[in-house]
Amino acid sequence: QVQLVESGGGLVQPGGSLRLSCAASGFTFSRYFMSWYRQAPGKEREFVAGISSHGGFRNYADSVKGRFTISRDNAKNTVSLQMNSLKPEDTAVYYCNTEERIRPPGYWGQGTQVTVSS
Repeated sequence: QVQLVESGGGLVQPGGSLRLSCAASGFTFSRYFMSWYRQAPGKEREFVAGISSHGGFRNYADSVKGRFTISRDNAKNTVSLQMNSLKPEDTAVYYCNTEERIRPPGYWGQGTQVTVSS
């Protein structure tokens, strides 16, 4: 079944960079849209970025446009999120996920914590 393992989070100063990775298994990765989401304390989980099955289409939340870049490697079944010019408001747990039609209802990985603070 679908399994997603996020990594790469940490503590970074404002203006810094981090690169998150998500390793996927249990489904034919190259066939499906992949997305990154985040959830800050006390807030709803929100969409951050998405990428089509072969990378030809990408979309971003307005709050991260121009700072974050999503990419994927279908040979390695991974999706990444390069985060530059980080701001304190980017602090959250970051999750990747695939299309709702193939993932178990309510499934999310463990996420990776990103903290932006001086």
